[in-house]
Amino acid sequence: MKEHRVGVILNGVTGRMGKNQHLIRSILAIRKEGGLAVGDDTVIIPEPLLVGRNPAKLSSLAAETGVKDWTTDLDEALSDGSKSIYFDSQLTALRVEAVTKAVAAGKHIYCEKPTALNTRDALELYRIAREAGVKQGVVQDKLWLPGMLKLKGLIDGGFFGRILSVRGEFGYWVFEGDRVTCQRPSWNYRKEDGGGIIYDMFPHWRYLLDNLFGGVKAVSCVATTHIERRWDERDEVYDCTADDAAYSTFVLKSGAIAHFNSSWCVRVRRDDLLTVQVDGTEGTAIAGLRHCWMQPYGATPRPVWNPDIESPIDYRADWMKLPEQREFQNAFRAQWELFLRHVVLDQPFTWDLLEGARGVQLAEKGMESWKEGRAVEIPEL
Repeated sequence: MKEHRVGVILNGVTGRMGKNQHLIRSILAIRKEGGLAVGDDTVIIPEPLLVGRNPAKLSSLAAETGVKDWTTDLDEALSDGSKSIYFDSQLTALRVEAVTKAVAAGKHIYCEKPTALNTRDALELYRIAREAGVKQGVVQDKLWLPGMLKLKGLIDGGFFGRILSVRGEFGYWVFEGDRVTCQRPSWNYRKEDGGGIIYDMFPHWRYLLDNLFGGVKAVSCVATTHIERRWDERDEVYDCTADDAAYSTFVLKSGAIAHFNSSWCVRVRRDDLLTVQVDGTEGTAIAGLRHCWMQPYGATPRPVWNPDIESPIDYRADWMKLPEQREFQNAFRAQWELFLRHVVLDQPFTWDLLEGARGVQLAEKGMESWKEGRAVEIPEL
């Protein structure tokens, strides 16, 4: 068996997402299984180097995971010629500088979204990476969630007829931190640190809408900061300066309307933390993170409005849950495997830094819509 070893610099993996999804469930999971098989006699084996700002956290993470190589010196890591990929899951505010350095060092780029805090910087990252000739990618994990893949299968198969509307509900109650420990880092709630739900979630909605439904034409958004004070990792109270809920409507290029509620201040009484409902002339489907339910035209009940009696219809009974016809990979790992194939075998990978810039653009235009109280057009990049 031929082994193709690929050095990967992982910057910012002491955080929850970087550690769990990218390091443990993607890179280390691939290594644990002997590498990524790309043929009858070849495997790609990623060789991780952990980078971060806190030596105590890095040392602890290295001991926990068995990764021997780590450093707090990004320049030293980038000078390592055996490492060809740079991955960034730091705070968004630190990303542009670090990725720019990595491009200058000739590294292929793979990073979390959003790629920047404004469209100008996001496009500049795309430009310099393209001109440097390095391969590039942006995490767009929800495209590989089992529920979204099942939904895409229905779309591709023509199940919906003409798609009329899309309704997305995302969120859960994030505790303030005084009575119950907060589930998210405190910087998420500080605008000055790059926090806010618009910049966190609108890049997700952009790639879902673009890849599943054909693109976004305009956005109308109202956001707010519902919870004004929270307690940080040191149990110290701080003022929340970033939006923690956004209520948005997107006009799609197809003419369909998409409405997404995004909130860290909502309690869940739905099928999952994220649900996406698609209504079409021939049927409707609702997808969560893992499952998808559909109701075709012929199985649609005929309700008659009468608020004076209990409804004779069980509105959940006439839905069909799509069967598990195949096994699904962890969404983050699935995209990591595609990127590794892209770097080593030059196989296609369309989710580049330009796609990342489109996500930043939608967030920026959502903020503009909120501040100006009007719908905002989304120009082509």
